[in-house]
Amino acid sequence: MSEARFDTSSVTPLHWLAVAMALLSAVVHLVLGLEFLPHWMGVSFVLSTGGFVGAVILFFANVRRPLLYLVGIPYTGSQIVFWLLVDPGGTDLALEVIDKTAQVVLVIALIVLYRRDT
Repeated sequence: MSEARFDTSSVTPLHWLAVAMALLSAVVHLVLGLEFLPHWMGVSFVLSTGGFVGAVILFFANVRRPLLYLVGIPYTGSQIVFWLLVDPGGTDLALEVIDKTAQVVLVIALIVLYRRDT
């Protein structure tokens, strides 16, 4: 049985920033998701948590990082757009500010990482 290994040898400070922003957004989505369950928005928030955590796992497993960055840009951007359309001011304002700030920083980091790695 092979042992799973996470590759951190090539992780730069920008990578760590992106990971931190993804995990911060995941935590916010989990908190909001648990508050809203069983409403459809609660399910949506929990699924979003899985997307961010899954991406971090794939990143550390060194699975096609440029593709991960490229997919992460619209994934995270769509979170921002969805929030603007459905929920501006409808949930905890402090969590919204934290989450959307983290997501904007994450999108910028992903763009820079993609451009740098391709």
